[in-house]
Amino acid sequence: MNQARGEPVIIATRESRLALWQAGHVRAELQGRFGLRVEVLGMTTRGDQILDRTLAQVGGKGLFVKELETALEEGRAHLAVHSLKDVPMDLPPGFVLAAVWEREDPRDAFVSNVFPSLADLPAGARVGTSSLRRRAQLLALRPDLDILPLRGNLDTRLRKLDEGAHDAIVLAAAGLARLGLSGRIRSTFDVRQMIPAAGQGALALEVREDAAALRAMLAQTTHRATEFAALAERAVSRRLGGSCSMPLAAHARWVGERLLIEAALGHGADPRRPLLRASHEAVVADADAARHLGEAVAARLEAAGAAEYVAAAA
Repeated sequence: MNQARGEPVIIATRESRLALWQAGHVRAELQGRFGLRVEVLGMTTRGDQILDRTLAQVGGKGLFVKELETALEEGRAHLAVHSLKDVPMDLPPGFVLAAVWEREDPRDAFVSNVFPSLADLPAGARVGTSSLRRRAQLLALRPDLDILPLRGNLDTRLRKLDEGAHDAIVLAAAGLARLGLSGRIRSTFDVRQMIPAAGQGALALEVREDAAALRAMLAQTTHRATEFAALAERAVSRRLGGSCSMPLAAHARWVGERLLIEAALGHGADPRRPLLRASHEAVVADADAARHLGEAVAARLEAAGAAEYVAAAA
């Protein structure tokens, strides 16, 4: 990148409608705030191509970011825009998250063409979700439901619902809101009832570690409260070795100056086993304190028997 010569900043993104919206949002913000020329490079990732198997079976959420990182490494793009919940806990050497942007609604949304809420579903109703985290928590709330796998981008999932493959589906409220589809939401889950995924609702900007000038500029756009909450959430997953094969939920929210984090872990092989739950709160004034908070709640899960649950996922 050489802004002195007027070269554009190129954003690498997946080509789904939601991902392109997110990249367009980042482009507009960078153009308006810094007067940059910004272009978007749409790419299809392996995660977008493989839809007949779960992410846990084909390599995890890293499949959504690998091609974008290759574009950064080869100089075809300067930054990548991700939904933070899709970013692996540990990035490959040479890459960093330069900014975390303010979180949209972090809750999960109940979407149905017939039923207004989870409680209104009849026994045996078919509920679609691609998330092991959601499956475990849905079964904890309604063990009488039939939880079915649901892959594809947001539009694909809504189409499958409309075609009658499911009685209801569960999606991230943030994605629906960003695409102007909040009208499809029949109800939202309280974050204490259905704990979100780490980073859910937040956007992350990834760059090469050696892109010092770009990193410094993007750092100015970080939303500190969201960043600290996400650091705590991701620390839970990192300590437990979190991956797509582990039904782990972690969500942190601010209560005054204190950050309260709640986490739940489902059994890796039997989603009907009881959830392990833990929570913790502390004053958080910097990144290290946020990580320590996440590690503390992970330790509480470990004390409750997390090792057995995690081993089953492996």
